[in-house]
Order: sequence, then structure tokens, then C-alpha cells
Amino acid sequence: MQSNSSQLKEFVSRRSFLGAAAAAISSGTIMATPFAAAQSKSEISKGEQNHSSSNPGPVNRPIAGQNPSSEAPPVTDRGDVGPFWYSFDLSHRRIQDGGWTRQVTEKDLPISRDLAGVNMRLTAGGYRELHWHTANEWAFMIHGNARVTVLNPDGTIFIDDVSEGDLWYFPAGFPHSIQGLGPDGCEFLLVFDEGGFSEYQTFLISDWLARTPPEVISKNFGLPEATLKSLPDDELYIFQGQLPGSLEDDRKAVGGKAVESKISYTFRMKAMKPTLETASGDVRIVDSTVFGASRAIASALVRIKPGGMRELHWHPNASEWQYWISGSGRMTVFASSGKARTMNFNSNDVGFVPAVAGHYIENIGTSDLVFLEMFRSSTYSDVSLNQWIRRVPPQMAREHLRLETSDIEKIPSKNNAVIPATR
Repeated sequence: MQSNSSQLKEFVSRRSFLGAAAAAISSGTIMATPFAAAQSKSEISKGEQNHSSSNPGPVNRPIAGQNPSSEAPPVTDRGDVGPFWYSFDLSHRRIQDGGWTRQVTEKDLPISRDLAGVNMRLTAGGYRELHWHTANEWAFMIHGNARVTVLNPDGTIFIDDVSEGDLWYFPAGFPHSIQGLGPDGCEFLLVFDEGGFSEYQTFLISDWLARTPPEVISKNFGLPEATLKSLPDDELYIFQGQLPGSLEDDRKAVGGKAVESKISYTFRMKAMKPTLETASGDVRIVDSTVFGASRAIASALVRIKPGGMRELHWHPNASEWQYWISGSGRMTVFASSGKARTMNFNSNDVGFVPAVAGHYIENIGTSDLVFLEMFRSSTYSDVSLNQWIRRVPPQMAREHLRLETSDIEKIPSKNNAVIPATR
């Protein structure tokens, strides 16, 4: 993993925008002028109140409407902080009979070298065929129901059904499959612990057999070559199949308890009791301490009510890869050395925060804001600015913040995660 300091330095210096938004900005359809170091907040604010911020040229209004904090940033934003936003809706969808898939990797969001994401849909009966890959796979069920299988190297098999809000985790190199169930198949998010991972370069059983001489397959399977003529001559990847029987029947059909995996590779995230809960929202944290199979990816499901805020904090052990499920939010990332940038997020967007970079997230909509935080780590860890202030001696806090002791004592002493934006 890249060091925190070098990753943060690259994050600050990167200038290119992404996907369709990149083309819009580079062509001048959306351009926020960098602030000179000598500009004060008052000078910037004055510019916003007069003709200085006008833009008589062409504007890509759909993109500008999605990114108002880039068009008219807060006066506290400053410096050349690269974009930390992308959207699955900018990604190419590969559609096949049985479902579709699209991905956001390091190619789309260059600062994200730790994690990559895939959004996939399977119809009822549709398969993501038997396969394996180089990266660990973490998944969150967005919609519907699916049946998953994964084979352990010791020959035991895990088979389970998952629904909305459930997770699964498949270790790198472990062969597995996913099939959509009734009534409407499924849609899910996959997260891999390689920023450059491509969903289109996995090891597929159909592809392997199509690239293996028939006589070799015949020897391996112990079947006549004539029997093998119906094998696929190319990769299947996603394809339509028939709905399976009951989960119990599938488990019995493969050998029952004698071949059942001792490790559970699924977890009911949405159904769990919140790890942290306040009047303004809640957080469900799932890492290896509660989901033993998930050894390389930690996660949190965050819900912020209207007017609430994910408090000022940072993560000391890993960068943060986000998937925004519902609602509208605004995030500011502090990149040190007087640099900060604010961007807006909506459903199906991806966000990124470098390790140790301070940030906060506000719900700026009228409905609950729900998003996922993912980390390439076995454990979840964050540092609360509020708690830090309250844990240092009062004189130290007073002399740093220039606040009265009575005011400092009103700052929450707990890591509440989600707090009211106004008091």
C-alpha cells in the first residue's frame, strides 16, 4: 500500500477530472478558478456577491447542477485539490442476457489505488458464472435476492441466500458463483482490494475450458470427447439460467453436512444493531472482529437524517472508498497545507478520501442520506476531532482554539459519528 504521506501528496497535486465530468471541465463548461494564496476569505466572499463569479460562457447544466460546490465553492475551500468524486452512471454498462455490470476502477478515479468497485445486476435465474480472481471480493446487496457459493481449498463448500442489506466476502483465488433469485433477481455492489482490478479479467470456468484441448479435458473429467461437444466455446460471464430449488435442497445435493464449510462467508449487515446511534442517524460497522471471514476489507453503513452531519474525523489506518446509496450529501476533504475542497454526492456516486485526510459529510437533502464506507483493512478505525479536543488538558485546548473553557466543555466528548449540523 502506498504510504499515507505520498498518497496525500498525489491527491493534492492531481489536476485531471474524471470521465464525462473531465471533458466538461477541460472544455471550459465548468471551471472553478483556483484561489491565489494571497486571497482572504473576505475577498473571495466579496467576489461571490458581485459580477466576479458570473459565467457568460457555455455551461453543461446537468453536470453543474450535480456539482454546485464546484461551481460556487464555500469560501473555506482553497488550493488545487483533485477531484474525489465519480459516478457509476458515467461508467460503460456491459449488458448480457441474464444481467449487466459496470465498474469504477483506478482508471476512472486515479487516486483510488487501494480499492475498486463493481455494480452488477442479475435477473431471476441469471448467473455470474463460476469464476475466481486475484483480489479479495467484498459485496453489499442493494436489491433483491441471490444465491452464492464458494469452495474452500479443503473441498468444503459454502452455499447461502442473501437479501438486501446483506454482505458476502470471498477470499482471492477461492472459486465462487452468484445467481439471481425470484421474484426480481438482484443488484449488488462488489468491492475489490486492488485499485486497478478489472471485473472483465477474471478467471472463468467457461473461458478456461474453451482454451484447453478436448483430449486434455477428456482425460481430466474421465469422459469421452464426444460427450464434451456441448461445452461452451467462449466465455459465458453473465448468462440466463433456470431458478434453483430450495437452499436446503442445494445443500443436500452436494453432500450435506459432510462437505459444509465451517466458515460463513455472508453477514446480515442491515439487520444488525447499530454500532453507534444518535438522534441524527446511525452507523453499522462490520470488520473482521464481527465478520471473521472479512480479513482484508472493513466497512460501515452510515445513515444521516436531514440536517445531520458525519462529524469531523479521519481514518488513521486506510483510505476510504465510498458508495452513495440514497439521498444527497456534501463532503469537504482537508488535504493539509491550507488545502480543502468540497464536492456534492448523490445516489450511485463513488467518493474517495485519502488515509489521514480530515473530512466531514453533511446531509443537504430532505430525506435520509445513506452511504457505505469501505477500507482496505481488517479493522475499522477513525479519530473524532471532538473527542481529541476534549481529551487534551483544558488549558491546551483553550490556547489552541482561543475559546473559553465553558465553551470547550460544550463540545461532545464522545465519538458520536453522526451529529446535528446545527444546535
